[in-house]
Amino acid sequence: MSVIVVEFLTLDGVVEDPDGSGGTATGGWAFRHGPEAVAGDKFRLGDLLDTGTLLLGRTTWELFSKLWPGRTDEFSVRLNNAAKLIASRTLDDVSAWQNSSLLQGDLVDEVRRHEGELIVIGSVGIAQTLAGHGLVDEYRLLVFPSVVGVGRRLFEAPADLALVSATQVGSAVLGTYRTR
Repeated sequence: MSVIVVEFLTLDGVVEDPDGSGGTATGGWAFRHGPEAVAGDKFRLGDLLDTGTLLLGRTTWELFSKLWPGRTDEFSVRLNNAAKLIASRTLDDVSAWQNSSLLQGDLVDEVRRHEGELIVIGSVGIAQTLAGHGLVDEYRLLVFPSVVGVGRRLFEAPADLALVSATQVGSAVLGTYRTR
């Protein structure tokens, strides 16, 4: 089992409302930098979309289930075809996006039992919970040259990470880190 967390991030560590859909005063910061930074397989997931399972929270799943199913480019097709596991206490129907199923039982217990790669996209609460239990193996962080000053941050506790790679993606930088 391996857990990979992928997130949009500002220089000051904020992950909240990168696309503006949350309606926050500082929202939309990622999309102000042009499409090359946010389009396609920006997190270099590649074959992981074919072999791994996406782990999403309710809010992210609801947003994505309205956004992705109608798209037909290569990345969208792979994302739509990927297995999706949804952690929610309130959803009972996840048929709006193909290959979605509800996580049964406790999040941490289910992740520990899961075989194969789990890819957490967005879903900051899930990422934080799994990190708090030492279950995150890798972070792929797309860092944008924006400082918003306020908002939810990915890291709530100290973390020592090892840099694996850094690649420019448009005006952003994709940093891949392993946990120590």
